[in-house]
Amino acid sequence: MSPAAISEPSSPLDSSSPSNPNRPKILVPEKVSPEGLALLRTLYEVDVLQGLSPEDLISKIPSYHGLIVRSETKVTSSVLQAGRKLRVVARAGVGVDNIDVPAATSQGIIVVNSPSGNIVAAAEHTIALLLATARNIGRADSSFKNGKWERSKLVGVEVGRKTLGIIGLGKVGMKVARMAIGLGMKVIALDPYASPDMARQAGVEAIVPSLGDLLPAVDFLTIHTPLLASTLNLLGEEEFKKMKSSARVLNVARGGVYNEEALLKALDEGWIAGAGIDVFTEEPPKEGSAAQRLARHEKVVSTPHLGASTVEAQENVSMDVCTQVLEILRGGLPTAAVNAPLILPEEYKRLEPFVRLVERMGSLYTQHFAVRNASGGRRFELVYHGELAEITNTRPLFAALVKGLVSSISDAGGRDVNIVNATLIARERGIAIDEKHVRNEVPVYNSLVSLRSFETTAADEAPVGQVIEGYVSGKSIFISKLDRFAANFTPEGTLLILHNYDQPGKIGNVGMVLGKHAINIKFMQVAGLNREAREAAAKEAATASSTEEDGPVVAVETASSSDGGGGDPKKEALMLLGVDGEITEGVVKDLGEAEGILNVSLVRL
Repeated sequence: MSPAAISEPSSPLDSSSPSNPNRPKILVPEKVSPEGLALLRTLYEVDVLQGLSPEDLISKIPSYHGLIVRSETKVTSSVLQAGRKLRVVARAGVGVDNIDVPAATSQGIIVVNSPSGNIVAAAEHTIALLLATARNIGRADSSFKNGKWERSKLVGVEVGRKTLGIIGLGKVGMKVARMAIGLGMKVIALDPYASPDMARQAGVEAIVPSLGDLLPAVDFLTIHTPLLASTLNLLGEEEFKKMKSSARVLNVARGGVYNEEALLKALDEGWIAGAGIDVFTEEPPKEGSAAQRLARHEKVVSTPHLGASTVEAQENVSMDVCTQVLEILRGGLPTAAVNAPLILPEEYKRLEPFVRLVERMGSLYTQHFAVRNASGGRRFELVYHGELAEITNTRPLFAALVKGLVSSISDAGGRDVNIVNATLIARERGIAIDEKHVRNEVPVYNSLVSLRSFETTAADEAPVGQVIEGYVSGKSIFISKLDRFAANFTPEGTLLILHNYDQPGKIGNVGMVLGKHAINIKFMQVAGLNREAREAAAKEAATASSTEEDGPVVAVETASSSDGGGGDPKKEALMLLGVDGEITEGVVKDLGEAEGILNVSLVRL
């Protein structure tokens, strides 16, 4: 269970008394903007002690209830173990790489950050790099200061009427879009999880389905995504070759989303015209590394990770985290905790397995369905059946669904979602969730949960045929329905979900592919079409047969004919595999090319 954020609140009068030896103490070992610290000093004792060594920190931390750091202080498991009174560790910034979050969680210490404090700063720095690369500002400044007057060598380009491509329409990406539109630019974007309505309202002209559609069309490209397995080296040599030779790329997000060696080659070979880079795989870059060569390249405007380095951003994050520390030490819930609970202590026993179930259902939806449904499915119904329908406080279940939906696409892995901020995060992501309690029925299971997705871009909103159902038995959770298929499996670990024709030899072929890649199969299950789907398939086949007898047949491509083998739709099935081993793109590709396999999903739960 995550750490409980609810405890007996301190009396403000007692805690603020200077003579009270039990007055909570907060340690600040780095420079933090004083506005937030002033807020804390009204109730607590705040000690700003900069320059502490790791040993000094461990020796001093036992007497403190709160710790506020930036990026330099390493909050290790040793520090956390020594902090016997610690209730909160706050990072005055976005990332928490310098904090051992699992160790904090195991000790009931809440970790908070400020994910929104530097949005404007990061967006403005992106625009600054865009203009600097367009007008050769870096080279011009250096050349002029060295006594040269090289106007003819430094002719730039205008950004007005040019196309900006944005990968990742989150908070920063959307802010950049609005600023670029203000400069007269056309903006297109790639983000399978973005809300089309919010994008249109911001002036984004189109959300394209793939990199192949985006890269050839843009004059400038900026990326605003977390650094995940799916975004590491997102752009390599092949991607740069697809771009215009006059295009320029920007990065104020995470070092590593561009392959630095490939970017160097793209600049040297003239595949693209320039780059504006604020973040690198190594910071500061090591001598002779690709990061350093990139920072020094004449076609690159480089800055030392200044995206959040403004006076206003530092004030914002200070006020944000200090407000949260204040609330936690008073016994309340934070708004941006990395490991705050979805369940309050008094609700834990009854709801905990259902929270796990709903979270896994949300994650399963994103990884199995959303990648193939980038343009819709952003409105959901979460339906409670049976005994669960009688529970009135379903806030933890709502929050669990939001956490599951965003966990595989967020830098924090969904750890920043809690019962306080779930509604806000859902709104920011363009996710609409309706909860329904179905009481007048006798379900198959004592408590059943259904998750249904809806197409929100159509004129008449209607289900898109994506349904996940699950139930709880004791402490165990199970998925009983996945789209049109009846199943019964535990949603955990690494899963391969293969949509295929249920014909002899399929299991053997899949086993051979996985064996070739040294992938071990932990369990295997074949999920056939449920009764409604079988009846619908039979009716469709009968209708097609009748049409063929009566006159010309109009060809309609269906899932059952997509492999060219004319498979029987009544024989469609899902092959569910729990596996051990490294599942690479090559494994998924080999499985997808096997005869009779319609598509393959890789799901990590």
